Amino acid sequence: MASSSSSLVSFGQQHVTKGLGRVVEDVFEKGEGSYVTMKSGRKMLDFTCGIAVTNLGHCHPKVSKAAADQCMNMVHGQCSIAFHEPYLKLIEKLIPIMPDKSLDSFFFWNSGSEAVEGAIKMARVITGRPNIIAMQGGYHGRTFGAMAVTKSKTIYSLGVAPLMPGVFATPFPYWHHFNGKPSMSEDELVRQSLYQLELVLSQQSAPTDTAAILIEPIIGEGGYVVAPPAYLKGLREICDKHGILLIMDEVQSGFGRTGKYFACEWSGVRPDIMTVAKGLANGFPLSAIISRRELTDQLKPGFMGGTYAGNAVSCAAGVAVAEAFEEEKILDNVLVRSSELFSALNALASKPHIKPHVLEVRGKGLMVGLEFASPSHSAYDPAVNKNTPQNLASRVAKRCVEKGMLILTTSVYETVRFIPPLNVSKEDLEKGIKIFEEALEEVVKEG
Repeated sequence: MASSSSSLVSFGQQHVTKGLGRVVEDVFEKGEGSYVTMKSGRKMLDFTCGIAVTNLGHCHPKVSKAAADQCMNMVHGQCSIAFHEPYLKLIEKLIPIMPDKSLDSFFFWNSGSEAVEGAIKMARVITGRPNIIAMQGGYHGRTFGAMAVTKSKTIYSLGVAPLMPGVFATPFPYWHHFNGKPSMSEDELVRQSLYQLELVLSQQSAPTDTAAILIEPIIGEGGYVVAPPAYLKGLREICDKHGILLIMDEVQSGFGRTGKYFACEWSGVRPDIMTVAKGLANGFPLSAIISRRELTDQLKPGFMGGTYAGNAVSCAAGVAVAEAFEEEKILDNVLVRSSELFSALNALASKPHIKPHVLEVRGKGLMVGLEFASPSHSAYDPAVNKNTPQNLASRVAKRCVEKGMLILTTSVYETVRFIPPLNVSKEDLEKGIKIFEEALEEVVKEG
């Protein structure tokens, strides 16, 4: 096989399943810090982090060295046969940063989808109840159980019904879900959302049949929408009242992405089960289901498992990630860069010729979404958006790629998401903002 960029792309287009989409038709060759170099020779600023995975940037020296050293010691130590040291060391590193000291039981798996599957399985067995309530707009993965609780886009489960039974959806507190406007008050969103949840429990899934409520504290594929603290507190109260487990999916929002180790810390609401992945090992496949021993002690040996679960190399990388977070004061950097990013985006959105096209700048930390008006998919008033260019988010993202920056869209609405490395420098953040501003100005001008 020839090794030029064009020949490799051609080979991939022929032989990689068409079910896999791509942002750019090129081949990754190298990653370093906030940048990737493509086989074509292009060096690009990466504001995707592999979808919030390489939170410490590509090939962080400490993390890569820890993984390389572990490769020369033991690559695979099967977790159902014996403990291995990196697995236990990683637990030791994670216990002090848990959002609640009661979260002291860990199972490591490979992907976020698997963690969600395991959390659902655990909830059903621990409670003896069959049903799960998930959020409208939530994303939890593409495997069968995770796909059933995913409600962000139909493409993820198109044509594969029937899905796992026993799943019921309730609106996430996002103004679109209530035919509202961006100015809809947080109090009203919370009130309506909790009312709709109570209706689900009264009309569709009785509390005594409901094992768990599953939520992302910041909804990811659904548009980077932050759950109001009052809503999470309301969920906690409902769960406590009825003996329902609260599962928080922190696969995308966890491990520093929002300026705290876990997004639920901003509300102070404790989950019963928490799933994490993505940034946990900075690119090495690793996820975790974290709960309380009083719950997981009810599980029988052999109930959990997996051939590659808690891989030794991935766990060693995870240990190095935890150490780097502390040594390099990553959370401090997130808060400073977040303030700069929000200030820049809000300033851009307030420009007279841009303002009509921007509905909202939102998020937390370095998990930031900018939603454009959508002429073809407005939930509240199509007339407001009639002069906004079609497909604005995807067109702006494509123009950013042309200008040398990878960036992603998200949700069924016109939303661009910013997911830069958590250790991104001031200079690289400013560079990315400038590229985005230029791209937006050009696309708006083109109409």
